Amino acid sequence: MRFYYFLLSILLTSATVIAQSEKNIDHQSILWTRYYNQLLLNEKWSLHSEFDNRLFIKPLQENLYVIRIQGRYKINDHLEAGAGFAYFSVDTQVPEISNNFTIPEYRGQQDITWKLNVNKVILMQRFQLEERFIHNANIEELLPGSTFFWRFRYRLQGDYTFWKTEKHLLKAVVSDELMFNFGKKIIKNTFDQNRIYAAIHYGLNTNLAFELGYLNSFQRRSNGIDFFNRDIVRFSIFHKIKISKKI
Repeated sequence: MRFYYFLLSILLTSATVIAQSEKNIDHQSILWTRYYNQLLLNEKWSLHSEFDNRLFIKPLQENLYVIRIQGRYKINDHLEAGAGFAYFSVDTQVPEISNNFTIPEYRGQQDITWKLNVNKVILMQRFQLEERFIHNANIEELLPGSTFFWRFRYRLQGDYTFWKTEKHLLKAVVSDELMFNFGKKIIKNTFDQNRIYAAIHYGLNTNLAFELGYLNSFQRRSNGIDFFNRDIVRFSIFHKIKISKKI
């Protein structure tokens, strides 16, 4: 319970600072598409990979693409842990400004996820830590070296199953995720962003599923004053591959 009070106090403090600051809010529309693969090695271990492309809609402009890979271990029916690596290639964060180069980011990530089944509802909490190495750049070119900082993410998610058969599934997904930066380079933008997400998830069979949702991302920019308010449509394909028939 103390942890929830701690999160609430940080959120309220961030909201107060945001409200008192003179800021510009840049509204953007983005389409996220991703392919998420789960390679099930056995009952405990799995290898997850993800390919994600993000595209500004107005004006039409590439935002970034992501490649992630992580190993996951099922501790018990309620706890799961994971660790992995992600590569980001960022074209631009402002669609009106298009560079002739991309900015790479290399990111380590570790998480622990707690899950609880309550009838047709699955509640999940994910605690994730990231080590971010972003290549230095100005408006003209990449510069030597990279900037390192940490980011902590907490996500609370609820899945409600409308109906489920042996092979098919239809459920609603709702989540809220808070992100905070910390490290020597973080001065003005400790609060990074808040993501609110709602989606419909359809399982075509036990190995293939589709998800369509809306995500609102309210993110503080690196100057610590201005913000992105992003309306995001997200389409996902989930694909499970079982190595053993016993799984």
